[in-house]
Amino acid sequence: MVNQKYLDKAEVLIEALPYIQRFNRKIVVVKYGGSAMVDEELKKNVIEDVVLLKLVGFKPIIVHGGGKEINRWVEKVGMEPRFVNGLRVTDTDTMELAEMVLGKVNKELVSLVQSLGVKAVGISGKDGGLLHVDKKLSDGQDIGFVGEINKVTPKLLEDLLEKDFLPIVCPIGMDQDCHTYNINADDAACAIASAMNAEKLAFLTDMEGVYRDPQDPKTLISELRVQEARQLITQGNVGGGMIPKLNNCIHAIQEGVNRVHILDGRIPHSLLLEIFTNKGIGTAILREDEERYYHENESVH
Repeated sequence: MVNQKYLDKAEVLIEALPYIQRFNRKIVVVKYGGSAMVDEELKKNVIEDVVLLKLVGFKPIIVHGGGKEINRWVEKVGMEPRFVNGLRVTDTDTMELAEMVLGKVNKELVSLVQSLGVKAVGISGKDGGLLHVDKKLSDGQDIGFVGEINKVTPKLLEDLLEKDFLPIVCPIGMDQDCHTYNINADDAACAIASAMNAEKLAFLTDMEGVYRDPQDPKTLISELRVQEARQLITQGNVGGGMIPKLNNCIHAIQEGVNRVHILDGRIPHSLLLEIFTNKGIGTAILREDEERYYHENESVH
């Protein structure tokens, strides 16, 4: 008799098959941040997930943050991190440090991907003029070198994907005078996914997803249409940290991304579970005209 354990493994592979067929050669942007960037085991899991997506025919692009690591280095050199409305105040010294730290994080991720046998290239938004920015103000207040993306020039990313590389992007951009700016990584991922006409954009966060009631973990929503997401925001049903995430999701879908996922990066292999299993584990946000895939027993996220 064949061991049930092996039959279960076969079931998992069969369950993944329609998703592999559906999204073959499609672009998937993964915004990588939060605890999954700090915990070495979780970091390895995330990179394994993205490498697997690449090897089964997807075209993944990683966009990463590094806020926790920047804080660590800011304190290490005797500076104090300052925030206004959740945005880092970025003077010249902080910008220099942020670029150095994000570059270090970027190349560590490149090394991890390459150790698993996939060719990766680490770039910043400055390379090839990828991310063009204006100075971002916070409620009219100047917070230094914090950029708001006004244009994406995706040619470099298109060329890298064409040559079978896995691009890893850190969120640094330039203004028209070639000054360097720090960019919110969620904003960068959203802009890149839109410019690349990505099939999917996945946010790895420190939250399980979107709840109807933030106080009740049983109210996790598997799928949301854009209109429903807007209603949750206006009705005050989502916590403060989720509001900018949901707004980014809505914006990405309006700009042509088919489906956006909010996932808990603290769960090992959450990316694979969400993309390749019927039920998924996070929240998928979809266009009004997009077919709902989630049913009680089956789904194609």
